[in-house]
Amino acid sequence: MKYVKAEAVLPQSLVREIQKYVQGETLYIPKPKAEYRKWGSRSGSRRAIDERNAEIKAAFLHGKTIHELADEYYLSSETIKKIVYKKR
Repeated sequence: MKYVKAEAVLPQSLVREIQKYVQGETLYIPKPKAEYRKWGSRSGSRRAIDERNAEIKAAFLHGKTIHELADEYYLSSETIKKIVYKKR
């Protein structure tokens, strides 16, 4: 997160109004809810994990065991169980 001087981006009247409440402190202004992105959506990581999980679930449905999948995907048996038994 980078810091921006309030005077550089806000009207002077707004800076004076904010100074009534906060002076010399760091103030975080969150994005609007509509601007939030889910984890991994920008980098593609989320999509890659979803595809991997679909492959794991399909392999399980075709007879591979939890232990075989854990070894193949380098995940714990508990993680494989969460993936294959998740309802979705």
